[in-house]
Amino acid sequence: MTTIDSIDNGVNVQALLDAREALKASPEAAQFTWRSTTKWENGVHTTSTVKDYFGLGAEHSHKAEASFTADHPEVFAAEDHGITPIEYLLVGLGSCLTAGIASVAQNRGIQLRSVEATLEGTHDIRGILGADSDVRNGYNGIKVTFNVDADASKEDIEALVAQSQKRSAVFDALTNPTDVTVEVA
Repeated sequence: MTTIDSIDNGVNVQALLDAREALKASPEAAQFTWRSTTKWENGVHTTSTVKDYFGLGAEHSHKAEASFTADHPEVFAAEDHGITPIEYLLVGLGSCLTAGIASVAQNRGIQLRSVEATLEGTHDIRGILGADSDVRNGYNGIKVTFNVDADASKEDIEALVAQSQKRSAVFDALTNPTDVTVEVA
């Protein structure tokens, strides 16, 4: 018989549960500021870097700086040096939901064998091109399809996905209004 102690999805759930309890007592420590810097390269090609962030009342750095290249495809008369910025939204959403599934599965004692998310975002580009002012600039819709192989029933897997969605920061940011301020320094 499988016990919760024998499940290993690579998530330290006890540390997460301990952090949750500690932050209930010190909510000011839960205030994080995530940062990125984007530099224009040429045309519509940009490079973004992520290294430092603020949280738990102090400045922190990731082990290594991460770099992300964005561009537009050749069909947009660009150089295609990287994925489009709107595709990065799919990457963020898929990564967040998938990580959540691993965390929830570990906490519920469910051994995962594999988790794959396929994301599709439908996008009418007439909006960003200014061809039709009634067409929004962003996605019309996003569909996420999970293929999960685990020691669990279909209902338990659906519950994992639902809990991951409920706790996903990226899902929340995409589905609820978020204040965004743009200014010139």
